[in-house]
Amino acid sequence: MLACLSLLGSSLVACSGGRSLKHHLFGHTAPSARANTGIVVADEPQAALVGRDVLARGGNAADAATATAFALSVTLPSRASLGGGGACLVARPGQPAESISFLPVDGTGTGGDRPAAVPMMARGLFLLNLRYGSVQLGDTIDPAITLGQQGITVSRQLANDIAAVQGPLLSNEGMKALFSRGDSGVAIREGDQLTQPRLTSFLSRLKLVGVGDLYTGALSDVFVTQANKAGAGLTRDDLRRSLPGQTSALHFTSGPYRLSFLAPPADGGLGSATAFRQNLRAENVISAWRRSGRTSLQEGQIFMASGQSDATGLPPLPASTSFVVRDGHGLSVGCVLTDNNLFGTGRLAGSTGVVLAGAPHDYPRPLLSAAILEAPHKRMQAVLAASGQNDAAQSVADALRQLAQGQAIAPSTGTGQLNSIVCSGDDCVGRAAPNGNGLTAHTITH
Repeated sequence: MLACLSLLGSSLVACSGGRSLKHHLFGHTAPSARANTGIVVADEPQAALVGRDVLARGGNAADAATATAFALSVTLPSRASLGGGGACLVARPGQPAESISFLPVDGTGTGGDRPAAVPMMARGLFLLNLRYGSVQLGDTIDPAITLGQQGITVSRQLANDIAAVQGPLLSNEGMKALFSRGDSGVAIREGDQLTQPRLTSFLSRLKLVGVGDLYTGALSDVFVTQANKAGAGLTRDDLRRSLPGQTSALHFTSGPYRLSFLAPPADGGLGSATAFRQNLRAENVISAWRRSGRTSLQEGQIFMASGQSDATGLPPLPASTSFVVRDGHGLSVGCVLTDNNLFGTGRLAGSTGVVLAGAPHDYPRPLLSAAILEAPHKRMQAVLAASGQNDAAQSVADALRQLAQGQAIAPSTGTGQLNSIVCSGDDCVGRAAPNGNGLTAHTITH
């Protein structure tokens, strides 16, 4: 195995055979000489390394994606808390892509002074693992537990997020205790160490009792009680009734290319698809879609071909984070995660240490966009996912257009932050958003 670390442009690129976090994925087995080669690209470097390690130890792309998402709940809770949710696009070689949506949804409880979303992350990752994973879900939680126990180094992305909302964030005692330097009241900064013992304990219990217990068992009682102390306004029925969705992806062909996108309710994929197909502005497409009141995959397929657009656009949208994964067997995953606001409600669910996502009715819906482009006869594939608020969906559409024209993906000219993996034959190249602070992590087998 070869281990390397280099700096390319504004994003780190790391290669390894499986050393970095000293976690015990798959028990105490050593990295296999036949471990999958693969790539993970994420907005937060430590989470990308977790996904890389999973691939290096023989996990597939779904295992790596699940572990990366759980790790992001520790390393980037401003955008990817267990209290939030997201969506993932998944494709096996030669098979139609599927869309898995686990968007944060509104609760029905009353009396909370800071309404929170129903936490959907764990349930969505459970479905991803069930449909595509090769190991037990608990194995993919282990690296996040290790990160929480050992502590993380505050990344530039997390430090920037803290700085952006420092005043209101640190006005909450729970957030101040977690995200400030000791008793100084000064926010932690890039390079500082951050330990999260309460979140670590919650993750450990989640692994022990299973995800189902968070939604229908004793852990549900714990979470709802602690969340409501923070004004969440949730009920146990909210957790029990809220389920992730699994559908076919939005799709169409363009010349030799087969394109697949995240399907509604993750409607950023519809914006990217229509922008690519009709040469429209993705944000304006979604403005028209949301005004239409339509919600289903079938309606999205029809709408995608209609060319409808609304010049008024969308209001400023909430933050999100994205990552993409591809393993040595061609399984590809693109995910986008969100708390519906930077640091969600700005409060923790008490002793669980989980950042509560904002209730959707209090915030405009984020644009969650991911896409997979395939040209079997050219032996080409690309998997893309983006964050960047209002420009996220457009950055995916622009990159697809460039690839379909035989060009390299150009840096985004807007706020869109695109993570990508592009393969030609057996040669795959990952690229973290040049305007972001992410990491491209490779596994290389020798």
